[in-house]
Amino acid sequence: MGWVTTSTPDLWHHYGRVRATRDCAVPGTFYWSWSQDAGPGPEILGDLTGRCVGDLGAGAARHAAHLAVHHQPARVIAVDGSPAQHAMASDLYAHLAPCLQIVQSDVVPHLQAMTRAYDVLYSVFGALDFTDPHEVLSAAAAALKPGGRLVYSTLAHYLNGTSAQPDAVAADIPAKTPDGEATTMRRWVLQQHVWIELLDAAGFTNITVEVLPAATGGLRTADTLLVSAYHPS
Repeated sequence: MGWVTTSTPDLWHHYGRVRATRDCAVPGTFYWSWSQDAGPGPEILGDLTGRCVGDLGAGAARHAAHLAVHHQPARVIAVDGSPAQHAMASDLYAHLAPCLQIVQSDVVPHLQAMTRAYDVLYSVFGALDFTDPHEVLSAAAAALKPGGRLVYSTLAHYLNGTSAQPDAVAADIPAKTPDGEATTMRRWVLQQHVWIELLDAAGFTNITVEVLPAATGGLRTADTLLVSAYHPS
């Protein structure tokens, strides 16, 4: 569930690699919560029959594969800028084409090239976490058809328990280069009112934010914000 620019080292090179070697199945469902084991699932997206759906920061495309197999969309486009994630997604789910299309691209230019192409866009701790929200939200609005919907889950607070940002600013979080060297990447962990203001400024309406509490306590657990908004009809 990641996003990077192609001009930088692939900071998602190691993500999901172990799982990809032992789990090739199309998931039977998925969840929006950080723990990925409880709470609302893909039904939140509504009826996807015949719709064009985009997964922003799709990672290994497990969520997109589920939708392609179980929800009868016209197509699901799984977009991720990471070469490693694109390769894993292709290895796992290329056989689901043409319903599932796996695209290696930075999310913002992809959306800018897809004006009014999408009925639904979604992200599960993906591109909305790792892309400047001013850029990605305006691009998403332009890529949605009138009446189209954006749904995404994002951290309600940092994994160490620190409160989310009261302004639209990113924090540097730990990451690794492909050769294992320590580095950082930017992540936007924002308070509810900040997301609402950003969505409103990008032209979205009917904005809702639901808090999904962490199912368990402990280190690296977090509450989730489940955000939904519509492009005006």
